[in-house]
Amino acid sequence: MKSKMKIQLPVILLLGFFVFAASQFQTDAGAGDFKYVGVDKCAGACHKGESKGNQLEIWKDSKHAQAYNTLLSAVSDSIAKAWGSGTSAAETPQCLKCHVLGKDIVESELTETFDKTQGVQCETCHGAGSEYKKLSIMKDKNAAIENGLIIPPDNEAFCKGCHNSESPFYKEFNYEENWAKIKHPAPEK
Repeated sequence: MKSKMKIQLPVILLLGFFVFAASQFQTDAGAGDFKYVGVDKCAGACHKGESKGNQLEIWKDSKHAQAYNTLLSAVSDSIAKAWGSGTSAAETPQCLKCHVLGKDIVESELTETFDKTQGVQCETCHGAGSEYKKLSIMKDKNAAIENGLIIPPDNEAFCKGCHNSESPFYKEFNYEENWAKIKHPAPEK
């Protein structure tokens, strides 16, 4: 009996450590705490107009804002079918991945205000905004980052996560040219 206890105790302690470590990682990383709220909640009064660098307007005039709509065609549906999907392109995870969030859509990460039909929107590049969208947090860049804001360290590599040869409509991707069309820096104060 004592030899079984000697073996079981280290195993129990090891499992306990992993459970504790995993729970700490989730808490520290905020995994599951941040939800996607959608462009309407992000932009609001905070990112539109000349005083804000016309950030919302730049997005609205971009192909990103129409990315979901491109999935609503017979051509897109035929591509989804060729990939082996039994659903329309607008319901195919492989298509939605880059035409909405830039990652797999997990329904539990979406709030009721998130509208995937608005395409590639703020949170696609900047992370789930439920916590950092608050003005009091957005005024402090570090607090915003702690609350889920993502500022890609390498924009070109980030963009190429979707703009790559895996896309059936891929064309040569000139980062500098395309970034010029969508860049939206905050105005200097």
